Amino acid sequence: MTRLRLWLERAGDGFRLRDAATEELVRSEDPRISVIPVAGVSYRLEALRDDAFAPGRRLSLVPEPDNEHDPNAIGVWDEARRLQAGYVPADIARGLEPALWQAVSLWEFSEDGQRAGLRVLLAPRDAWIGLPRT
Repeated sequence: MTRLRLWLERAGDGFRLRDAATEELVRSEDPRISVIPVAGVSYRLEALRDDAFAPGRRLSLVPEPDNEHDPNAIGVWDEARRLQAGYVPADIARGLEPALWQAVSLWEFSEDGQRAGLRVLLAPRDAWIGLPRT
């Protein structure tokens, strides 16, 4: 199988994906990737406003096996692991091995001009994700 290569392309408040080999748009339903909403962002709105979560930024997936509510919990942090945006939804986290995936912020949702939500691209660790194109 060939290595997945994606371009991030500006679209509204975030990015859409384009296959670098075929130039075709990649839909969020594509089985090679996952586009997920980040859970729990309403508890971390101040962190979410940081540019570390702006669309196109790389993020860290941090397992929390000692989480008292869910031992399968996976935190979504900025790349430097200084701020947490929220969590991978529980139904997705149960079957996700974070070491096999990379995460990139794709879309943000605004309330009164402030970031209030986040969608994240999960792609295989070996996928190439190109810098944002205009």
